[in-house]
Amino acid sequence: MENKHLELGEYNQFRAFLEQQCGIVLGDNKLYLVKSRLAPLMARFSVESLSQLVSKTLSPHERQLRAAVVDAMTTNETLWFRDSYPFELLKTKLLPECKDLRRPVKIWSAASSSGQEPYSIAMSVAEYQQSRPGQLSSGAQIIGTDISNTMLDICKNAEYDSLALARGLSAERRKKFFSDSGNGMAKVNDNVKRMVSFRHLNLLDSYALLGKFDIIFCRNVLIYFSPEVKAKIIGQFAQALNPKGYLFLGASESMTGLSTEFDMIRCNPGIIYQKKS
Repeated sequence: MENKHLELGEYNQFRAFLEQQCGIVLGDNKLYLVKSRLAPLMARFSVESLSQLVSKTLSPHERQLRAAVVDAMTTNETLWFRDSYPFELLKTKLLPECKDLRRPVKIWSAASSSGQEPYSIAMSVAEYQQSRPGQLSSGAQIIGTDISNTMLDICKNAEYDSLALARGLSAERRKKFFSDSGNGMAKVNDNVKRMVSFRHLNLLDSYALLGKFDIIFCRNVLIYFSPEVKAKIIGQFAQALNPKGYLFLGASESMTGLSTEFDMIRCNPGIIYQKKS
């Protein structure tokens, strides 16, 4: 009878596959995470065990399954205005520095998940423009990228249920920036939505086609990568930033030992990295 469970050797093969495909490093003790994320795919792909699912995933011919597995393993929890300080810094320091630009401010939300971060950035831009009429007259172009096509579909749809809306969104912002669409769902208003576009991107690939940015948000993503991959990604961010451009990392993430291309600026609260000129 076939073994229904994932053996250590199979788990290690799967870890190597995941790191090669998208850079994510799974620890020795993350078998429970693999089980919980991949179990729903068993019925969808008509396999009887997790062992069989992983075995099929390792085959280069199973492109649809491989894509679904990467999708399942890279989907992360998110919330509106996460950690709050990056969005306050955006309004009090970064956008004022861009006020005389004769073009839109270009902002990239790398690993945009289900859209809360890029739309929070857009709402912050709208609040800034409202508080300082005439400044930032060319507006902002915000791009959200993610490796998960499932997440990108949610981003583009810009419609969220009451559970998602309750996570980090004030009643005031919900009223100002969302329209009820029935069944407890609410949609992001067009004035916010049209600032943001979305596209598929693996952070291990080239960013050249995205163009240059003034500000990059890549928060709570690097923690999943090896030091070598982190250094590679940060180097590519430096290439994608305009001179003196800014990079936000997550509150628990650091650039120490990974790059010499940025100056660390301590703000109160929080830290931001500025590309050296």
